Amino acid sequence: MNEDAEQQHSAGSRNPMAFPEAMQAQAFLTWLTHGEAATRTRAAGRVERWQAVLSGMADGRLTIGSRTPVAGLPAWVTPEVVRGGFATSAARAEGPLQPYEREAASLAGVPAERRALFAYCLTEPGLARLYALLDSGRYEILVPEEAALLVVAWLVRAGDVAGALDLVEILEPWADRLRFLPRPSDLPAPDVKAVHRRTVGEVGASLSARPLNSAVETQREALTVWQPFGDELLTHWLETAGTGRVLDHIPDDTWQERGELLLRRYRNLAAAHTRCTKHRDPKENLGILRGALEETVAGRPLDARQLGFLRHAVESMVRRRGRPGSGQHSELRARQAAQAALPSHHALAQLVLRRLSGLPQQTGAADVAPLVSDVSPREAAETGLPAGAVIPVAVRRVVEAALSAPISTLVERGVVPSAEVLAELVPQLVAAADSQAYQDPSLRTLMAANYRAFRNRRSLLLLDLARQVRTEELPWVGAVAEYRADDHGQEEVAHTALRQLGELAVQAFPGTLLPNPLVRELGVLARQADAGAPFVEELASDIFMGTFTPKFLAAARVAAELLGGTLYERYYGIDYAAVRNLAITEASESLRRTHRARTSPGFAKLCAARSGESDAQTWSIAANGKVIEQAQILTTHNLATLVGRVGISPAPGWADLARRCFTTVCLTTARIQGNPRPLSMIKDAAYAWRQMVFHLSLCGPEEQARVIARLDEETARHPAHVAVRLAPALTGLRHAAAGGSPEAGGGRRLLGWTTEAHWLAR
Repeated sequence: MNEDAEQQHSAGSRNPMAFPEAMQAQAFLTWLTHGEAATRTRAAGRVERWQAVLSGMADGRLTIGSRTPVAGLPAWVTPEVVRGGFATSAARAEGPLQPYEREAASLAGVPAERRALFAYCLTEPGLARLYALLDSGRYEILVPEEAALLVVAWLVRAGDVAGALDLVEILEPWADRLRFLPRPSDLPAPDVKAVHRRTVGEVGASLSARPLNSAVETQREALTVWQPFGDELLTHWLETAGTGRVLDHIPDDTWQERGELLLRRYRNLAAAHTRCTKHRDPKENLGILRGALEETVAGRPLDARQLGFLRHAVESMVRRRGRPGSGQHSELRARQAAQAALPSHHALAQLVLRRLSGLPQQTGAADVAPLVSDVSPREAAETGLPAGAVIPVAVRRVVEAALSAPISTLVERGVVPSAEVLAELVPQLVAAADSQAYQDPSLRTLMAANYRAFRNRRSLLLLDLARQVRTEELPWVGAVAEYRADDHGQEEVAHTALRQLGELAVQAFPGTLLPNPLVRELGVLARQADAGAPFVEELASDIFMGTFTPKFLAAARVAAELLGGTLYERYYGIDYAAVRNLAITEASESLRRTHRARTSPGFAKLCAARSGESDAQTWSIAANGKVIEQAQILTTHNLATLVGRVGISPAPGWADLARRCFTTVCLTTARIQGNPRPLSMIKDAAYAWRQMVFHLSLCGPEEQARVIARLDEETARHPAHVAVRLAPALTGLRHAAAGGSPEAGGGRRLLGWTTEAHWLAR
């Protein structure tokens, strides 16, 4: 990626208010101009939230880039965060009382105020109700704060009154502002062994929001209403032709009376069926026939021009479709009637909604096959839909998102189509693994629910290497930390989950950079497993300050231990022995310090030197991107950690993964041609290429040679320009595989970032 495409973002990074102002302007424009009321309403909400961001920044209530961006709110409070990581000054657990809070206050006989509810929950009757929720598991936690009073109750019941009082002391100042009470639910806690992308209720809402397809319904009206009526008009006029031309004679006295009835029926049809407008056009055949009939019935003779139009319309209709009642015409109308009789997607979606309504709405569905099966005879009798009608693919895909199954099954069936979607589901798995550390079943369920809610917390925009808040920083999590059983069995559970998740991500989405939400979950599991596995996030180039935390050098050391002397080291020109020595030196220096180092200056200097951007005066987003890319190259962006420390061994094998990565490279490169913004494609191609080189480096020499020899076969399956563009990179790869430099003999290293025009786009 080069610098030109990033000018706007660069300006925004120098003016902190530029991005919020641009987002508010965009939302305001949508609010003013969008055709759908629901979209305008959502846009109005975004305008208000961005205004809160701008106001807070202007009056000093917000400190953008801080772990505590809202003045007065501690880090553990869940902030409301909008796009880009900007806080809005509000907390997600505040606002008007929720209906469940009002109901709880009514049942308790206390004022409908949060502080009154908080105080009631600390009484014996209030604690008894919390105990019942703990035992049943029938509650929901949408923001982590809603778990706090349940933890207080658990501590009291466990005999740790002092711990409960300490927690209450932390929560009490916020009792009138934040929700600390859980939401009652009709369902117990979800099965921790299965995950789902959408709940049944969310799928139902999505289907309910699907509008009728206007084009399809217009065509259906044309086939069922206006074409049959047009046939009747045509037949009526053909009666006047005899063996000659139209209007050569009037067959009998009732012809005009029947014409009047036809015109009256037309007016009724036009009032009831308003989708089609073609029949209103006086230049269309149906409009000509109707207009001529109105003149004739009114006793006004047709002039030569009108008569010519009428005769031409009749002749063209007969010529195109045959006379009504003829074999040709009847066959055509039968086909069209069959087409019109097919049920609409909307009608079939309404049937699926009926099926969904009988299921619990807050969970996924263990089996979606009955929900998308063909229309049964009983359903046909009840709805008027034809028995055996097939649920359309578009509807099936929506419903399949509710499938509750092991995550590997969801990936296999395409319900999880990307690493980003996988990252959305992983917190459900990590919550289950994390909660196993608590021996008490009710506390285990509670902590799993708390973790799932915490992972819905949006990341803040942070500066100066600040770290996002972790679950263990929540006061109610800290209050029960001593009840975790940090035994070897728990580490084994976490390590197994870590290895399975790592293998799934690598083999299901080869050539894709692991998204930051997924990296965070891998890091949580690694800490639980005590795996010593340093996972590193993708850094944002527009706020990069030229420094790296020590874990980046630790990850590079893992890569050095795995990849020293391999194709990867040669292709990218890395001295992994020097990297390892640097890591050892900085680690020993860190041991001599009285405080932990916050940065790794040696790693930052190495990345800057490798990128050619060591001059601090030449700041730009593209220059930052080059430095960050070198960090990704040195660390392999978590692949070496997954292999070397976690021990993943994907079932397809490294050669298969390398081939699939190269397919991704080709597909991405194909989208460069004619693309006015090719830079993101180039960056993605470089990511996939790097993963291919990594996988090749783990192959044996013979297998590696076979894969490289057949890469040209893959390029031949794509547009010709793909092979031309990738030729220098393939030449460089072959030179490196033979032990030479990839930049010899016309070869090139494929990198994604540049401050100049990229050779892949030429």
